[in-house]
Amino acid sequence: MLRSLRFPFFAAVFAFGALTSCKKDDPTGLQVQPHDQSALMTIMHNMMKDMSMMTATNDPDNDFAMMMVMHHQGAINMANEELKNGKDTEMRALATSIIAKQQSEITQFNAFKAAHAPHAPFVPEFFMKQDENMMRMDEANDLRPLTGNTDYDYAQLMVDHHQSAIENSDLELKYGRENTTKTLAQNIIDDQKMEIMQFQAWLLKNKKF
Repeated sequence: MLRSLRFPFFAAVFAFGALTSCKKDDPTGLQVQPHDQSALMTIMHNMMKDMSMMTATNDPDNDFAMMMVMHHQGAINMANEELKNGKDTEMRALATSIIAKQQSEITQFNAFKAAHAPHAPFVPEFFMKQDENMMRMDEANDLRPLTGNTDYDYAQLMVDHHQSAIENSDLELKYGRENTTKTLAQNIIDDQKMEIMQFQAWLLKNKKF
C-alpha cells in the first residue's frame, strides 16, 4: 500500500514545484500576439508564397540556388524589420550580420544561375525534399507563440528559418554536383548553426514564460 501511494505523492510535489518555478520565471507570463498581426510572420508567409510559385528545373544545383535566393531574401526582410522595430543590441547586431552575409550569398547564387544552365541527369526528388523542408518550417512557425516583441519574435522565427536553410543545404551536399553551390551550402550550414545557438541562448535568457 505504501508503495502505491508513493508515486502520486511525488507526482503532486513535482507538479506543484513545476508550477511555482514557472511563476518565478516571469510574473507577467506569456503575452501572445495573433499571427496575422505580426509583421515578421507576414514576411515569412510572403516568402512561402513566392517559393510556392517557383518552377523546378530538376537540376539540384539550380533548384538549390533558386530556392535559397528567395529564402535568403526572406531572412533579409526579417532582419530589416528587426532593425526597424527591435531594441535589443544583440539582436540588432545579429540582424546586421545576417543581412551582410546573405546579401553576399544571394549575389553568388544569382551569378551561378546566370552561368549554369540546368542539365541532366535530372533529380526531381531534390526539389520535392526541399519543398518538404519548407513546409516543416512553415508548420514550426505556425506553432510559435508570438509575443508582439520584435526582438523575441525575430529570434524565435529565425531559429526555424535557419533550420530549414541547414536542411536544404544538407540536401545540396547530398545531391548537388557543382562545387560552387556545394561550397555555399557548407558555408550556410556552418554560419547558421552558430547563429541558431546565439538565438537560442538569447531566447533562454529573455524567455517570456
